[in-house]
Amino acid sequence: MDLKTSINNLRQKVRTFFSTFPWKNLFTFLFFLLLSFIFWLMLYSQRHVEGTYRIPLKYTNIPEDIVFDEPLPEYIEIRVTDNGYQIFKYDLSKKDSIEINISEFRENNIDAIQGNRLIQLIRTQLAPTTELLSYSPAIISLSASKLESKKLPVVFDGEITTAGGNLVIDSITFIPETVTAYASKKQLAQLNQAITEYTVFENLKATSQFKVKIKKIEGIKFVPQEIDILIHIKEYTEKNFEIPITCSNLPKNLDVKFFPSHINVTFSVTLEEYNTITPEDFEIDFDYHELKSNQEGKIEVKLTKSPPAILNPRLSPSIVEFLFEKKE
Repeated sequence: MDLKTSINNLRQKVRTFFSTFPWKNLFTFLFFLLLSFIFWLMLYSQRHVEGTYRIPLKYTNIPEDIVFDEPLPEYIEIRVTDNGYQIFKYDLSKKDSIEINISEFRENNIDAIQGNRLIQLIRTQLAPTTELLSYSPAIISLSASKLESKKLPVVFDGEITTAGGNLVIDSITFIPETVTAYASKKQLAQLNQAITEYTVFENLKATSQFKVKIKKIEGIKFVPQEIDILIHIKEYTEKNFEIPITCSNLPKNLDVKFFPSHINVTFSVTLEEYNTITPEDFEIDFDYHELKSNQEGKIEVKLTKSPPAILNPRLSPSIVEFLFEKKE
């Protein structure tokens, strides 16, 4: 049997199934099922039903220079009763937050929300017909302590890597450069900087700006808790020169020979600065008195002059030999 014949047979069986299926009985069943659901819904909506819900709490206008003596609850749990229809609406709807304006309560010298004041806040989220049976917590404590403040410089904790041919230039920039720490006088005395959370930035190819959080310390509040970090990236390339070794303050009757007499200096430089760097910008110079006191005849090579635009200078060889000769 070929594929075409198999498909035709399958189509014929499907047509036969749907033509002989008792659709009338199915529709009758579905109609009575829907009718039963409607009657159940009508009866349910007329009954009084209980429900338990959590309402989120949102705190606004919190003064920066205070810390609460007790943690503020994130939600309040309520038990209510109402007709089934209203309870059904509560089950389906997303609960709006109860907003608590901290500054307003503190201005009125209220250090706890309880009793009728708390019930009124809860009822803002309930229908007029709903009866509030219970709620928890029964008291929201707003008791707080005044804090000292201190401005602290931000220090980055983490790793920064760049794509090939790119390097970080200058120091990274924080926006803002300082944050304010609020804590007890004793805690602030031991704090000299605000450290970021350990963060890794990888494969950076251009100057980039990111958000970083200040690392939390128990009992200390940082404002702001998140800052921007600006990482300056430029594309670099390598360049090298042969630089002669010189000696200053050499007596007139002496000469000095270095082996080798020239040093290969390899360094990284931005593409913009590449053509501006010349061998004259470098110098490797030893002082005669430094060489005179050296008994080994070998000395480490260091750049005594180099342009500020270069990075990672490498000298080869790093050690040279020298020999004094008398002039005739």
